[in-house]
Amino acid sequence: MIIRSKAPLRLGLAGGGTDVAPYSDLYGGAILNATISMYAYATIQPRKDNKIVLNSLDKKQRFEFDSTKHLEIDDKFDLAKGIYNRVVKDFTKKSLSFELTTFVDAPPGSGLGTSSTLVVAILGAFAEWLQLPLGEYDLAHLAYEIERIDLNMAGGKQDQYAATFGGVNFMEFSKDDKVIVNPLRIRSKYLNELAYNLVLYNTKTSRLSSKIIEDQAKNIIQKNEASIEATHKLKQQAIMMKEAILKGELDKIGEILDFGWQNKKLMAKQITNKLIDDIYNSAIKNGASGGKISGAGGGGFIIFYCPNNARIKVIDGLRKFGGDPQRYEFTTSGLTTWTI
Repeated sequence: MIIRSKAPLRLGLAGGGTDVAPYSDLYGGAILNATISMYAYATIQPRKDNKIVLNSLDKKQRFEFDSTKHLEIDDKFDLAKGIYNRVVKDFTKKSLSFELTTFVDAPPGSGLGTSSTLVVAILGAFAEWLQLPLGEYDLAHLAYEIERIDLNMAGGKQDQYAATFGGVNFMEFSKDDKVIVNPLRIRSKYLNELAYNLVLYNTKTSRLSSKIIEDQAKNIIQKNEASIEATHKLKQQAIMMKEAILKGELDKIGEILDFGWQNKKLMAKQITNKLIDDIYNSAIKNGASGGKISGAGGGGFIIFYCPNNARIKVIDGLRKFGGDPQRYEFTTSGLTTWTI
């Protein structure tokens, strides 16, 4: 028997950072994101030799352990270990024997939500194998708890819900820790035009998002007025983006992205750097009307809105920076699991 799952990565289009505590706990947050045709994959193959094998194809790492009810968290495939520990604790109450194999279409630190999406994919594979009673909200919330509470990894709430639900969603994060996912019914011609005009550019640089997120949180705790006001404007940006996409006012998208980017840079010092600024300025010079880092900032992927067939000129202008444009399509499905 082979159990497989896949969960889509996402583009954060607006509101990024407002889903991160303590801001979301104090003020509530709003995010608009869309899943794309890049995925995190997980495969579980049950074993009968009382062994647990964890195998990461993209990182070229393999770990083998004796089956036990609790795996030590030691910086070696901790995401998978944390999920296993929680599944045993909350559901099976006994140790399991299996081989878990994973792969992600984008590298860590890309800004596309890779870590959280991988958690959703692995948890989804366990749910498929063990027939766990988890609805979409349950699974996304459990993925969030494992990553942010059990493993104490810094980050927000949007990625787990984007990977689970899929599609284009406007998400609301209330002060009482509730999450509401509002799927947006966008006319196909608007979504096709959005995909045509949005260039996804891989800078081929990575960053440690946890440090940036910790600085953002510190600024909120210390009541840094500039940082708090910038985050308020990012929440406003999510509403602006939702209205523009639903109404088909796509000529406003670049301006809204730039509005968010200018404010995002005020949230923490490490969000941008000279390379990112040079890339951004080159894209604007060649016809992009706006853009932003996807994710916490500091590196990874950048999106640019390129109206009036400007995408080719923008891409040509970015070649000197050593990165690559990434082909993608928007997707409508979230976590998918199956058994062979």
